Amino acid sequence: MKNILATILISGLILLASCQNTTKKAGTSEPVSTRWSDAQAQDWAKENGWLRGSNFNPSTAINQLETWQAESFDTAAINRELGWAESIGMNVMRVYLHHLAWEVDKEGFKSRMNSFLDIAGRHGIRAVFVFFDDCWNPAYAAGKQPDPKPGVHNSGWVRDPGDLIYSDTTLINTLEAYVKDILTTFRDDNRIAIWDLYNEPGNSGYGNKSMPLLKKAFEWGWEIRPSQPLSSGVWSLSLSDFNKFQVENSDIITYHNYDSPEKHQAAIDTLKRYGRPLVCTEYMARRNNSLFTNIMPMLKDQNIGAINWGLVSGKSNTKYAWDEPIADGSEPKLWFHEIFRTDGTPYKQEEVDLIKKLTGKTL
Repeated sequence: MKNILATILISGLILLASCQNTTKKAGTSEPVSTRWSDAQAQDWAKENGWLRGSNFNPSTAINQLETWQAESFDTAAINRELGWAESIGMNVMRVYLHHLAWEVDKEGFKSRMNSFLDIAGRHGIRAVFVFFDDCWNPAYAAGKQPDPKPGVHNSGWVRDPGDLIYSDTTLINTLEAYVKDILTTFRDDNRIAIWDLYNEPGNSGYGNKSMPLLKKAFEWGWEIRPSQPLSSGVWSLSLSDFNKFQVENSDIITYHNYDSPEKHQAAIDTLKRYGRPLVCTEYMARRNNSLFTNIMPMLKDQNIGAINWGLVSGKSNTKYAWDEPIADGSEPKLWFHEIFRTDGTPYKQEEVDLIKKLTGKTL
């Protein structure tokens, strides 16, 4: 997403001991398991193999709310587009949730999550679900979502919880109930590969104001302790407090990098020091020389999960660059993100051919 820095060379971090983090139950000396041990993390990596996929919202949805609200939950588009992902050998999709869609219709929301997992499972695809997000528009409302602004990247995407957390003192209770309800419902669901607790905390100028919610998200996750790993991806060199907390508390290390192979590899080399499985949960921005051709083979060679931004061009408009709007909505000379057009034809056939070769769909 926007404002990704070139490398994630994290300064001032202390290498972790291999022991598992623990807390104590109130009124007792009995330890409560929090972060996975190194052995648990490596066992997960062996069991799951090489994860490869995209960040996904159906092309018919402008944002997380339009994806998940009952009136716009588009199973036909999800099935069709995940079929295209299956056809090129992808096995995971990173998908953003939103607390407001849950708050409006708790049981319906969970039912739709289950429907999504059923559809994805039929295509051999598992989910990485994202809870919170500090990117793009700060305000949101239930109901009909805005139309896309022509040529503007993610013009309708909304943060979660956004600015509301600073004005509504009761919202934290809702967010706790939301996270715990979802994690409890799906805690042992093997159709889910990873829980991503917070996307790019501190983005949009929030800085360390987002740290309390990040810490709470991990505490809530530890209280439920699902069978799937909990993580939050490092993404910005400038946010050293976040970086330290994220790598020290995530079961597996996730990260974002939209830069060239040399700088991406430098970030990998830094993160490998922590001895945890790595998954890149955002990469591939053609303008930035972050490409399928030069990044995806590198990630496969090192058994690092490879989840690019964008599967199908649609209402999110992420074929346009973050900071280069095209006011008339005409085709950009070079797509920033996305693999497929809305009719399922590839943007670049040579990219699809390479992806299929790397995933074993073609020899």
